[in-house]
Amino acid sequence: MNCEWVKDNAFLYAYDELPDDQRFEFEQHVNRCAACAEEVKALKGLREVMSAAPMMEPSPSFLAESRMKLQEQLEIAQQERGWKRWFFDPFAMLSSMKFSPALAAVILMVGFAGGAGVAYKIAQKPIDKNGPPQPTTAASVDASISGISEIQQDPNTNKVTIKYNTLTPQTAEGDLNDARIQQLLLYAARNSANTGVRLNSVGLASKQTNDSKVRDALKASLRYDPNPGVRLKALEALGPYVKEDATVRDVVLEVLLHDNNGGVRSLAMQTLQPVAADSNVRMELQYLAANDKDVAIKRQAKAITATLPEID
Repeated sequence: MNCEWVKDNAFLYAYDELPDDQRFEFEQHVNRCAACAEEVKALKGLREVMSAAPMMEPSPSFLAESRMKLQEQLEIAQQERGWKRWFFDPFAMLSSMKFSPALAAVILMVGFAGGAGVAYKIAQKPIDKNGPPQPTTAASVDASISGISEIQQDPNTNKVTIKYNTLTPQTAEGDLNDARIQQLLLYAARNSANTGVRLNSVGLASKQTNDSKVRDALKASLRYDPNPGVRLKALEALGPYVKEDATVRDVVLEVLLHDNNGGVRSLAMQTLQPVAADSNVRMELQYLAANDKDVAIKRQAKAITATLPEID
């Protein structure tokens, strides 16, 4: 036992936290080493001074937060210790099995057999470069696409060309009614960082509003797209369904109340005018007519509510 180990464990000894077997060796060293004895004496003096001060009770929230942080750090430390050990010392697992050679041999044999089997299957599987492409689902489209860079439509037909990126740029061509083209358009409406691409995708998707998935995508664009031009185009596409689809009506009403663009709010109010007699719509229009901070919206709401019949 050396002085460095004693100094590292002096706090534990001073606070009676050192295990009994180590405590005996610790005391034996301190009795022989004047420097370590002085270190321990100073720590015991510090403990006496600290114990004389009043003890403050930590709040329950502080204790809970501290325990959570400690648990997180312990988990991180355990994970790092695990993967670093096997990554930097790949033979550590074998050395840990030195007392179980039979188990080590079995694991090595199983691993070798599994690798050989996989290699055999890959070697035996024929590669048909000219075969038909595998069907693409919506999930596989979303998982493999990193972005859509361009959307173009032939003005004389329904043919659409979409350029998108995976690991390398890709291009898909097909009719507007093709399932893959529709999936790419919906993906672009939700995920593209390019405003022009989102605008084109929403404009083309608006031609397929009878599809519930397309309508859901348009409602999402109307509520969440950061560009007011995209929101306006989505609102125009959803307008014809405000009477028959209560979910569309609710989204348009939400946009009227909370959108930060006056033009979008104004179009939302025009879109809701055919259903202004609906109790929810009427109530919100009356509120805007009396309280809205936007003078134009306030005036527009007053004009619409003035045309509504009185409620008996």
